[in-house]
Amino acid sequence: MKHSYHSWRAAIRIARRDALRSKGRSFLVLAMIALPIIGVSAADLTLRSAELSTEQSLERSIGAADARLSGTGMGGVAIYQSPDGTDYEPVKDYGDKPYPEGATDLKKAIPAGVRSLKDSTGSAKLRTTHGLLHTEVRELKAEDPLAAGLMTLLSGRFPRGAGEVAASTHFLESSGLSVGSKITARGFDREYTITGSYELPGALESDQVIALPGALLDPLDKALLADDLPGVSKDTSYLVGVSGGFTWNMVKQANAKGVVVVSRSVQLDPPASADVPLYQTGKWNNYEASPAAKAAAVAAAATIVGLAILEICLLAGPAFAVGARRSRRQLGLVGANGGDRRHIRAIVLSGGLVIGAAAAVVGTLLGLALTYALRPLLEGYIGARFGSFDIRPLELLGIALLAVLTGLLAAIVPAVTASRQTVLASLTGRRGIRRSSRVLPLIGLAAVLLGAGLALYGSLLSDQPIIVAGGSAIAELGVVAMTPALVGLFGRTGRWLPLSPRLALRDAVRNRGRTAPAVAAVLAAVAGTVAVTTYQASREAQGEATYVAQLPAGAVSLLVDEPGGRDVAQAREAAQKYLPVEERADVDRITVGKKQCTRYSDASGCGLHEIVIPKANECPLWASVPGVDDPAARFSKAQRRELAKDWRCKDDTGYEAYVGDEKLLKVLGINDPAAAKALAEGKAVSFDKRNIDTAKGNKVAIRLVTEAEDDKAQAAGKEAEGTVKAFPAYQMPTGTKSYGVSMLIPPSAAKSAGLMTVPYGAYYTTDRTPNTEQRQKLDAELDKTGAEVSLHIEEGFVSEQNIVLLALTVFAGLITIGAAGIATGLAQADAEADLKTLAAVGAPPRVRRTLSGFQCGVVAAMGVVLGTAAGVLPAVGLRLSERREAERWYQQALDEGWGRVQDLPQVPIVVPWTTLAALLIAVPVGAAVLAALVTRSRGAVARREAT
Repeated sequence: MKHSYHSWRAAIRIARRDALRSKGRSFLVLAMIALPIIGVSAADLTLRSAELSTEQSLERSIGAADARLSGTGMGGVAIYQSPDGTDYEPVKDYGDKPYPEGATDLKKAIPAGVRSLKDSTGSAKLRTTHGLLHTEVRELKAEDPLAAGLMTLLSGRFPRGAGEVAASTHFLESSGLSVGSKITARGFDREYTITGSYELPGALESDQVIALPGALLDPLDKALLADDLPGVSKDTSYLVGVSGGFTWNMVKQANAKGVVVVSRSVQLDPPASADVPLYQTGKWNNYEASPAAKAAAVAAAATIVGLAILEICLLAGPAFAVGARRSRRQLGLVGANGGDRRHIRAIVLSGGLVIGAAAAVVGTLLGLALTYALRPLLEGYIGARFGSFDIRPLELLGIALLAVLTGLLAAIVPAVTASRQTVLASLTGRRGIRRSSRVLPLIGLAAVLLGAGLALYGSLLSDQPIIVAGGSAIAELGVVAMTPALVGLFGRTGRWLPLSPRLALRDAVRNRGRTAPAVAAVLAAVAGTVAVTTYQASREAQGEATYVAQLPAGAVSLLVDEPGGRDVAQAREAAQKYLPVEERADVDRITVGKKQCTRYSDASGCGLHEIVIPKANECPLWASVPGVDDPAARFSKAQRRELAKDWRCKDDTGYEAYVGDEKLLKVLGINDPAAAKALAEGKAVSFDKRNIDTAKGNKVAIRLVTEAEDDKAQAAGKEAEGTVKAFPAYQMPTGTKSYGVSMLIPPSAAKSAGLMTVPYGAYYTTDRTPNTEQRQKLDAELDKTGAEVSLHIEEGFVSEQNIVLLALTVFAGLITIGAAGIATGLAQADAEADLKTLAAVGAPPRVRRTLSGFQCGVVAAMGVVLGTAAGVLPAVGLRLSERREAERWYQQALDEGWGRVQDLPQVPIVVPWTTLAALLIAVPVGAAVLAALVTRSRGAVARREAT
């Protein structure tokens, strides 16, 4: 035992001295191991710091109170709730009947004699320096001790009077206002002074203002209703302070009155599941993550960690091998003085141990410093403050030990190789005869065949994508195992190459122990990138194929859903002013009732209108049948499949019936003189064949239903008949794209039929796509109208994956160049004697530079070629799995009569040739050029070492 201790101590001292002597190589390996440790330790610190304890979470939700009491909106019926108050259901089983509705009287659940604080929230559009900003409005006496912890005051003070508010910092940034500014709400001219700024620790990006109870929401609601505008929807809860805490029995008593309670004492000491009535109803399960889900999560984490270790070992291993060869004379002296193979292995392994330990310390410390320095940015990114800067020593120690383990694993193979050299070979510097393993390529080939078979099975026969991913991973590892043999095959191409690339390729083949791991590292990086980019490119092509444009390219729609259409004219002119408009088409809409209401408004006096589809044109799969819930159930599967091909069951063009003229046809890109003539003659234009009633002479009809008629029909369980207005119509040719417009009625026809219409908006064509500045100006102008404006600018299919593909390509390029550069640096260190020999025999200085460049390029090229071949497999397998899944759902939809089924879903497989070309050509060439530029063309000629 003592002998082993002294031998390892000596080995560590030798390794430490060797690391200090070879600072460049040591720094290279240390950086490779330390970089992932920095990332993992920083991620651990961030996650743990962002993770709130129960007490911290309660402080942000109920402040310093003992409980928060909230209503359910079910009229105060008795409920059961979970201990944390997030889930609840009524005690009574309502079956298929709707739950009751109504406000809950929270005051009945507040125990007598306890302190309480009212907390109400609503929303309003507040006027800012830019226009209107939809803002959360909170009424709360924020200076009350019960509210401590809900928000953090940053400057000024909380409101103390009815004309004061405090604002969140994000609201001030968004609005352009500051402490001391005046604000007003849309529909309410009363001014409020901003007295302070604060932040919500759990929602830093929240736009919120705080006023005293009753100071803003109630008067604003009255003002809006008086102006015939939608009122303010307000949610109210109470914070209560109870001596001894709000117990579980008190929670159940409040539940009996229809009140949900979030209690501090209950969450800190939750009751047993047997004491929670909600869990005993048999309709509710206290779900936890299943063992399978937990195992899957652990397996995923282990896979990521394992691949990271493999990547580092593939790059760091050759560095230790080169270090061992550079120190072979020293190792030979150890053997000559009585050291055996155990001591040689210990010395090389100690090199991994020393550098791994140094990387662990450096990586952990840098991770701590980086997280602390970037804490404000991290909090801003996640949108919440950390609960605390939580350092878990055991977790950081485990991460540090991972670095040590990585260093040891990377040094294992070099240690075994160095220990097998004879003392004579080590002292003379001879490398002896090195043969590649004949078993490893066979194992790799078997793994490739097995992995490819699994991926093929998973993509064509199984519904488990994990099989495709697992098979692809096995195949990729098999390719890694075959890399030494594949490198030898690449070497046969050297006979057709000029001198420098031939020397570089020969050197790579002769030193496969150094080349193969670097090639494998490039292979792994490129394979992952190719897999992701191929999959993303295929998804992008699918998105483009299935994209449904709302308008022709460059067209703009502006619709204002406001009562009476009083803001439409201003909105139309604003768009005309700020957009590069070529053609403008105004449209109106039909209204029903005493008021000029929006189509979906439920205000008093509002009705509805709809296009009447003749019975003969209704799709049998969806035609309403009295007493039948599912009309499609009347047909067999074969009949459903046949009906899915029926023109009546094809996807419709839309439901909108607009009042307008032929200008709308121009904006929609429709060039049909017959349609324009029909509009001029007072005929409606129908874009949906189902609208036309051929039995009545090619007419279309609009049903008008008042609110009273609709209520009466619903009470009787019938469909309201209403008043039907018919028009002569022209049917557009089948296949004409109408972009959601089902029918266009000319103003003259609407007037003749006695239809009530109001301005609705406009459609525009533009001579160029509006830029960001134009859009911002238009948005600000539209905000000033105070109207609910729906603005859409059709840009066509916008790829969201281009940036992803570019980022992945750049990432793969950096990894590839880095791995190739490392291999080149090791090759130069390992082949220094050959370079000196070249100089001695009169080789030109540029040969050294070109040789280094080609060495780097050869490694990069081999890795990229193999990685590209390995990366396509998983992407194709996953896309085939998705295609089978889409086809299965399509066939099921046909069988069941779901929806309006169109064509077979498109799941294309697209190879990103641009990305592959960049990897196959640009990356190796770039790596070679970079290596050539950073390599000295002249080297000192040294005398031959004594042997």
